[in-house]
Amino acid sequence: MSQQQTSAPGTGRHTGPPAHLSGTITLGDLRVHRLGYGAIRLTGPGTWGDPADRAGAIAVLRRAVDLGVDFIDTAEAYGPYTNEELIRDALHPYTGIVVATKGGGVRPGPDQWEAVGRPGFIRQGVEMSLRRLGVDCLDLYQLHRIDPHVPLADTLGALRDLQQAGKIRHIGLSEADIDDIHAARQILDIVSVQNHYNLATRHWEHVVDYCQDEGIAFIPWGPLGSGDLSCLGSFAHVDGLADRPPAQIALAWLLRRCPLMLPIPGTATLSRVEENAHAAGLRLSDDQYEQLNTLAGPSPASAH
Repeated sequence: MSQQQTSAPGTGRHTGPPAHLSGTITLGDLRVHRLGYGAIRLTGPGTWGDPADRAGAIAVLRRAVDLGVDFIDTAEAYGPYTNEELIRDALHPYTGIVVATKGGGVRPGPDQWEAVGRPGFIRQGVEMSLRRLGVDCLDLYQLHRIDPHVPLADTLGALRDLQQAGKIRHIGLSEADIDDIHAARQILDIVSVQNHYNLATRHWEHVVDYCQDEGIAFIPWGPLGSGDLSCLGSFAHVDGLADRPPAQIALAWLLRRCPLMLPIPGTATLSRVEENAHAAGLRLSDDQYEQLNTLAGPSPASAH
């Protein structure tokens, strides 16, 4: 079992960066605050190419860090490649920041993506992510998807070898079910699982519970859905929350749902990154949390 340590969200008077109010979580030997940032929005349409305003995207990344975010999530498939390069330009040498990337797939065009788990491809992907991010070792490398055409032991065997060679510090999975996680843990240590999960999309409830029981960080991608939570209706009926932005409420719910939850909301605007960071200070009462739980049930997962 992975040994997880967390610290409770801050309470009382706080004068530090707002994201620090989320508390902390450990990824292996790396401690980060529980409100991260997902950089997928900092690409062109269809997750293809550079963002239209590259300077603005760099400003968003730097502002997220100023607000106390110290976990940044990216992937070689974002752009592809341009997202990792953008993060290097904005944040290198990553002082006090953990950068997690993902690999194991190709993006041949906008809104296209497919898993590739061949060991040679995995090795090449890791080497290129190291180069683009400008590091000698990747903090956290997540297998973006399990390739159904390649034995999982072959894919993870390549990652294990790269980890033993000092090129990967910690390894995680993405869009994995319990059987996948269990099989992977027979080969190497898994410190995180990144699945699609939010207040409206709860297909992976059982994986959240498994990760909590096993001491594995759960990183919900798409924690705000598409950015529009209108499908849940109004939060106005929940006492004390009528004046809070829906995104803050949704993030506060995730932070309350599981102490090993590490949401990674993404945005391309400075105003929204500010709003999201201040969600860390919202404490839901038991009654508020239970009312929010009734808004949506399980729904199918999608791809990213």
